[in-house]
Amino acid sequence: MASFVPRSAETLEDQRLYTQARLTRVECLDCLAAVGVKKNSDHHTSVQWTAEAAGQCPDLARRKAESPDGRLAFHACPRMTASIEAAVRDGRLTIGAEDGY
Repeated sequence: MASFVPRSAETLEDQRLYTQARLTRVECLDCLAAVGVKKNSDHHTSVQWTAEAAGQCPDLARRKAESPDGRLAFHACPRMTASIEAAVRDGRLTIGAEDGY
């Protein structure tokens, strides 16, 4: 259960901007799982996984089976990382934060 549940409209909007604004859909070139990605810099990438995408990813499924406590599930999928890098190279995903988001 969440320890903090935002209630004010301003806080909810900040939360939406931080987690959803300017996300670009990127599909894994291997399993076709689709995630939302925001690349603020060369070294900072935000990836928003849906339950559906996580269920499609064989790498995440393998790690979940190997680590029932879930600790390994937070490591990046190398196939998705390669797909995101390809999207940057192809110009489908731009680098740079706008308006702080």
